[in-house]
Amino acid sequence: MTAPSTGRKAKLSRSSRPYPKGAVNQRRLPDDAKRLRKMHEDLLRAYGPQHWWPAKTPFEVILGAYLTQNTAWKAVERSLENLRAAGALTPEGLRRIPLAKLRRLIRPSGFIMRKAPALKAFVALLDQEFGGSLEAMAALPTAALRERLLDLPGVGDETADAILLYALGHAVPVADEYLRRIVERHGLVTLAAGRKRIPYNALAELTRTAFAGDVEESRAQSFNEFHALTVEVGKAHCGKVARCKECPLAGDLSRAS
Repeated sequence: MTAPSTGRKAKLSRSSRPYPKGAVNQRRLPDDAKRLRKMHEDLLRAYGPQHWWPAKTPFEVILGAYLTQNTAWKAVERSLENLRAAGALTPEGLRRIPLAKLRRLIRPSGFIMRKAPALKAFVALLDQEFGGSLEAMAALPTAALRERLLDLPGVGDETADAILLYALGHAVPVADEYLRRIVERHGLVTLAAGRKRIPYNALAELTRTAFAGDVEESRAQSFNEFHALTVEVGKAHCGKVARCKECPLAGDLSRAS
């Protein structure tokens, strides 16, 4: 999933307050999780709050989560503008628009033969199981809702978690390629024998453990900020080639060596 730009943040009614001072207990965290939590503090100090996800409504967040798969965010913005002009940035509008026209509107995002039917499938699920209401969908328990999302075409772990966190207000961590590079390069997770990449669930579990000491009411906001901040440092310093000079996380490498 490619990183969106910053902008106005959409949300449902679940709490998104920043965690208060003294609400984090790091003393009982495993060392690797404690290091990751310290990285979050370093990034927040360096970059400030990121105010993700940039969208005007939760449904626009969901559209963006689909469209950004394997696509630069600038291309997603063009697709969203096309959908906005066509009145298709709501469940009602997307439901009404013919599939062929939807493909044309989202062409800037690429993979239109896969993404357009996937968007239609999401709206069908919303209508059939939740009466067309995102609030009703968000009320489902997290584990059950995640499984339901993963059953949809075009939805993998990262897309499901982005929808849960940013659109529906569930406290789940989102792991992406930037986080994977940070974790690998800082040696926070040891690869199992025969594996070439850290699996998604290992990244998510490490993040979940790192924020386990946060008060429950603020954990969604913590995951939100952490994901946005790792994308920010990833774009600046942790691409395919590491650029560690002046990276806010360079201190962790020094402390770990």
